[in-house]
Order: sequence, then structure tokens, then C-alpha cells
Amino acid sequence: MSDEPESVSVSVTRGVTPDSLLHTGASDNPSPEDLVLASGRDLTPKNLQWAERRLAREGRSAIDKALP
Repeated sequence: MSDEPESVSVSVTRGVTPDSLLHTGASDNPSPEDLVLASGRDLTPKNLQWAERRLAREGRSAIDKALP
């Protein structure tokens, strides 16, 4: 067993990130903050308003589209 975190040791040994690290958690309801951060933006009032509108329009798929 390696002392490194799973994401590091797996990516080095197999070149693949495990599914447990890729899933966004479909059972969760993402918040506007989650969407802003997932899209790489800063948490500002303007970006939070953008995220609220996008979540209202697209629902859960908005955050799935933001993640690789």
C-alpha cells in the first residue's frame, strides 16, 4: 500500500483517475457556490447570480457541464 493519496498513486501507476474521484454526486443538489467554483470563477455576487440563473434553467446538469 502506498503512502500517497489514491488520486496520486493511481494516476502515476495506471494513468487513470478512479471513478470515485470523478463523480459529481448526482444525488446532491448543487448550490450556486458549487457551480461558481466548478466553473473556475471567483465567488462574487455577480458570479453567484449567474450561477443561480443557470441552475434554475438547467438544474443539476449545469454543474455536470462545468466539470471535465
